[in-house]
Amino acid sequence: MRISCVMASLVGLSWAISPALAAEEAKKPNIVFIMADDLGNADLGYRGGQVSTPNIDKLASEGVRLESFYGEPVCTPSRAALMTGRYPMRYGLQTLVIFPSHTYGLALDEKTLPQALKEAGYKTLMTGKWHLGHADKKFWPQNRGFDYFYGNVVGEVNYFTRERGGLIDWQRNGAFLKEEGYYTDLIGDDAVRLIDQQDGKQPFFLYFASLAPHGPYQAPESAIEKYKDTPDKLRRTYMGMISELDVQIGRIVAELDKKGLRDNTIILFSSDNGGATSGLFAQGAKSNEEREHDEGGIEQGQKAPAINAPFSGGKGSLKEGGVRVPAFVNWPAKLKPRIVNEPLHMVDVMPTLLALAGGTGSPDHPFDGRDTWKTLAEGAPSPTDDVLINVEAFRGAIRKGDWKLIKIALLPGKTELYNLAKDPGETTNVAAENPDIARDLEARLLRYAGEQKPSLWIKAQPAFVGAQGKTVMDPDFDIDDGGLPQEKIAIPN
Repeated sequence: MRISCVMASLVGLSWAISPALAAEEAKKPNIVFIMADDLGNADLGYRGGQVSTPNIDKLASEGVRLESFYGEPVCTPSRAALMTGRYPMRYGLQTLVIFPSHTYGLALDEKTLPQALKEAGYKTLMTGKWHLGHADKKFWPQNRGFDYFYGNVVGEVNYFTRERGGLIDWQRNGAFLKEEGYYTDLIGDDAVRLIDQQDGKQPFFLYFASLAPHGPYQAPESAIEKYKDTPDKLRRTYMGMISELDVQIGRIVAELDKKGLRDNTIILFSSDNGGATSGLFAQGAKSNEEREHDEGGIEQGQKAPAINAPFSGGKGSLKEGGVRVPAFVNWPAKLKPRIVNEPLHMVDVMPTLLALAGGTGSPDHPFDGRDTWKTLAEGAPSPTDDVLINVEAFRGAIRKGDWKLIKIALLPGKTELYNLAKDPGETTNVAAENPDIARDLEARLLRYAGEQKPSLWIKAQPAFVGAQGKTVMDPDFDIDDGGLPQEKIAIPN
């Protein structure tokens, strides 16, 4: 009788424990997405760069390195792709960026990543740069799914004053602030404070959207001094900006450890686009005179400091240096270190995270991205047949396997085909030697082009396609030129 009672008690206890274990197993992960801005492909330590980035390097080496991960050529489209899981051409954000004078923003009928995560029970938090609409409060982060926002809504600000054109673009939940301090430090302080407030009972999504190392090129003197042996002052400052970002990333990870949240937190890191190698794309819509008067400004014709080796091109270009970006995913409890060379895109982030979080997108706005968890966790092939890098009225690029096609539609037009496995620097156009592949990729690109909505940027700037107002009729302006090929750039020792 006594044995029977004991057995019954044990069975009862097992039934009591099992739901708790099941709940623990099904616990939704916290999510931290770290977005760098205009980061050069070869400017991080783990990528052989000259900048000291020990915290980023540790996360990358212990995580899943995404070696063929694509953003968009510039800031706004890339951030839109992250927030929607859909190509920016679906809602008119495929061309250039939202300028301070523009009144449009990310389409209000697009369900955003934070909105979907809120529906799945998440606390949604953001610190840093938005750049998806500023002229109307309906476009602001706190009205697009974030419970909390601290940062700037336009593309760039002074790192020490948070001013742009004499106006302060710095707010916390809609209240504009005038604060002392360096941009990267301030958003790092806020991110650490937000993590400290979490009790582990409700999952959270933290979007840490750094402005660094986007221009204007400004950093504390102590950070610049670390690179005193680098001859070029602009390059020294740029390197110092990346180091300051690395410090804040280290603080975020340390705070997750301190709170006991690290094992259940997935950290994703990416740049929005490639590093700026031309002054034309290094800062926003400013004249040379305005840039010259900016501390840390750069003239349109000046060489910008990022290095995208081994790729050619840079920010603004459809070449690999403009769109293939440093990226990795780190979650030690679930992901083993590996290198993934499968082509993936920023649009894949949202469906992947929602699959982990139990969230859903909008049925009438289907994702272009795919759930890539098996690729990350098991090294499985990419679930996408092709990757649309971007398409606009005047140019586009698409990748399938090792093959990439770039089409420039401005007369006289040109079609370029590259085998990235053999030619990552895109030095040799092999379209003539591979007509069937070129025709297939061009047909795919044109199908996407037929689905695009009119560019809101071109509607707002009807006479221009150049970032600084160079017309489409200017024969000397190549919209695809984001900088010299890397082999023509002298990389400092």
